[in-house]
Amino acid sequence: MMAGSNGSDDNLGRRLTGFMAVGFIALIVVGIAAAWTTHRSAAHIRWLAHSYEVQNAILDARQIVERGETSRRGYLLAPEQRDFLTIYRNSTVALPAAMKRIRHLTRDNPSQQQLYARLLHQVSLLAMIRDRSIALVFAGDIAAARAAFDTEHSALPMARIRDTLDQMADAERRLLTIRERDVIDGERLFYAVLVIAAVLLGMVSIVSLLTILGYTRDLTQSRDALRSLNANLESMVRDRTADLTRANDEIQRFAYIVSHDLRSPLVNVMGFTAELESAAAPLRALVDRVDAEAPALADEAARFAAREDLPEAIGFIRASTQKMDRLINAILQLSRQGRRTLAPEPLDLARMVDQIRETLAHRLSAADAVLEIEGRLPSIVSDRFAVDQILSNLIENAVKYLRPGVPGRIVVRGRPEAGRAIIEVADNGRGIAPSDHTRIFDLFRRSGAQDRPGEGIGLATVRALVFRLGGLIDVESRLDEGATFRLSLPTTLASQEPTP
Repeated sequence: MMAGSNGSDDNLGRRLTGFMAVGFIALIVVGIAAAWTTHRSAAHIRWLAHSYEVQNAILDARQIVERGETSRRGYLLAPEQRDFLTIYRNSTVALPAAMKRIRHLTRDNPSQQQLYARLLHQVSLLAMIRDRSIALVFAGDIAAARAAFDTEHSALPMARIRDTLDQMADAERRLLTIRERDVIDGERLFYAVLVIAAVLLGMVSIVSLLTILGYTRDLTQSRDALRSLNANLESMVRDRTADLTRANDEIQRFAYIVSHDLRSPLVNVMGFTAELESAAAPLRALVDRVDAEAPALADEAARFAAREDLPEAIGFIRASTQKMDRLINAILQLSRQGRRTLAPEPLDLARMVDQIRETLAHRLSAADAVLEIEGRLPSIVSDRFAVDQILSNLIENAVKYLRPGVPGRIVVRGRPEAGRAIIEVADNGRGIAPSDHTRIFDLFRRSGAQDRPGEGIGLATVRALVFRLGGLIDVESRLDEGATFRLSLPTTLASQEPTP
């Protein structure tokens, strides 16, 4: 039986290790894919923004040319209005910079550069014509200036400039359509990567937690079997205790290793989530800008994706990773308790309970509850930190689960029995269903309505500490009838050597 069991455990361990390795490798691949899609999406967004810049530059140049032409016409018709001349000169000064901006923004597009060259020639010809007409006005020959304007108007120089600018704007609109499609495709790929990352993280987390819970349940069954043995069979108790101690050490080491291995991919996912959230901000800003400046360019699906779907997906991953981080911290805390070297010393349990009462004074007052010591508590030699943690957790749980509207009463009592110390923590709270008496000591398992904060590690920690002290713990309770947690500890704990 033992050989078969060991072989089965080895096979199970190898399968789990292989599965976790595959999961971690997959998470790394997904992380790389997430970084790549983020970079790709950022590039598409930059090109999309570039197209908007080109369109704005073309529009600015068109407005400057139109403003210059309008002000020149006004000056020819009313030379005494010097404001027209001022506007004309300002437009003439601003036009080269606008043309240079178009040339700079379209330098990566040969077809746009050809149109720009034509536009530059047309603008240069128009500038010479304008300068001649303004010079005639300065010379006092207004009639000749107006005649030249009429001749120039029949040649349609402004119509050619408008046509060239329209061609450039149309070309950029076509590019804008293509680049918007690229951004949408990038979003879809981004969502696919997020879903894959969430699924893989969930699978690895579930398998790891189930493995730890399975080992914990095995330990519980072994402890319960030890408790059922005859108390007079000291040699059997010592042998079984030694076996359980070794199993507990193995589980603690396993929990420590698994928790640390889980943290590395979890940190990566958290980091990539932050990166994705940062990348999503300019996308939302861009959609807002499109809504404000050109609402026809973005459809409802793109708006909803940028403003609702993407933040919701990122929030889901962030909440899941934060919960996973809390669970890993709980596992690490539990494993550290198992590795700490115990230091036995004489303990005054009554004084310890008094200190806990002082610490919880505010919560006891808020809950209209009292903490009492009934009779004289037995003297023991044990680890101060472990015993304090056990009593603190049990008393804090009693305060947490008192019944609303009922004055709370928590009693600590104890007695020596057959060479051991029996300590009880009783309350008149809402109680625990008999079907939950065992499961409440399991890691991450809780009983009754989940209306109190907690991760389900308090009683699992208590049981682990009690076992390390060579003791046992059980509970007697019914719903709405309070609960009594009973500890059985050795009166003298043997000194331990530090764990190598």
